[in-house]
Amino acid sequence: MGLFSRLRDRLVKTRQGLVEKISELTRRTREIDEDFFEELEAILLGADVGVEATEELIDQLRAAVKEKKLHEPEQVQEILKEKMAILLGSEEQGLNIDQEPPNVVMVVGVNGVGKTTTIGKLAYQLKQQGRKVLLAAGDTFRAAAIDQLEVWAQRVGVEVIKHQEGADPAAVVYDALQAARARKTDVLIVDTAGRLHTKSNLMEELKKVRRIIEREHPGAPHEVLLVLDATTGQNALSQVKLFKEAVGVTGIVLTKLDGTAKGGVIIAISSQFNLPVKLIGIGEKLEDLRPFDPGEFVEALFAEEEKVGQ
Repeated sequence: MGLFSRLRDRLVKTRQGLVEKISELTRRTREIDEDFFEELEAILLGADVGVEATEELIDQLRAAVKEKKLHEPEQVQEILKEKMAILLGSEEQGLNIDQEPPNVVMVVGVNGVGKTTTIGKLAYQLKQQGRKVLLAAGDTFRAAAIDQLEVWAQRVGVEVIKHQEGADPAAVVYDALQAARARKTDVLIVDTAGRLHTKSNLMEELKKVRRIIEREHPGAPHEVLLVLDATTGQNALSQVKLFKEAVGVTGIVLTKLDGTAKGGVIIAISSQFNLPVKLIGIGEKLEDLRPFDPGEFVEALFAEEEKVGQ
C-alpha cells in the first residue's frame, strides 16, 4: 500500500464525519442559499473544525460564491477543499534539527496523548536518517514513564539518560545535555511529565526544565513539540493555549488521527494559534508517525474511493 493510500485509509472516520456529510449536503441541495450555509456550518462544527476556523471558511465560501457567481452546491466542495488547505499552511514544515549539535527537542503534553510512543517513533525515524539520537527521561514523577521510555529505547536502539523516580527533572536534563555533547549526539529528545495543563506548579516545573536547556545550550531547545490526542477534539485547544504560554511551543504532534471523527481539530489548531502541525500519528507502526503535509492531508481527506492503491 502506498503512503497516500495508507493516509487516506487512516482518515476514514474524519472523512465520514466531515467530507461525506458535505458531499451528501451538496447532492441533496438545489441551490446555495442561507439554509445551505447553515447546514455546512453545522457539519464543520460537528467535525471539530472549531468556531473561528468555521466562521472563516464560511465567510470565504460566501465571498467565492458571490465573486464566481456560483449556483451549483457541488461547486462549493472544491472551493472548501482549497480554503482548508490554505488554512493548514502551504507546505510541510520539517523539524528544526539541523543546527549545531546537539539539537534539542523538548516534548510536552498531558497524560495519555501518546507522548512516549511519539518520542520512540521519532527516535526511530531520526536514526533511520543516520542521526545519532539520545533520550532524556525527564518524566521522573512516574516510574512507569521511565520504564516505558527505556523499552522504546531498546526497541529502537538508542540510549537513555535517567535518574531515579522522584528526581529533579531539570537535573536529568542537565546530565543529558552533558552526555549529548560528550557522545557527539545529533538530536537529544527530552521527555517531560504528562502534567495536567491546569496545574500551575507543574507548568512551573516545565519552565524550569526549559530554562536549564537554554542556559546550558544557548539557542536550544530547537523544538518544543506539544503532543495532542486528536480524539479529544476541541479540548485540545485549551491545551495548546496553556502550553504555548508556558513553554513557547514551536510545533504540534497530533496523534490517534486514525481513531477519531474529530480530525477537523487540526484545522482549528492551525487557524487559531498560527502553529504548524509538524507530525501526525495515524497508526501503531513505527512508520505511522509521519511529517504533516497540508496538501497531502487535504487530498487524502477528500480522496475518492478509486484513488486507493494508486
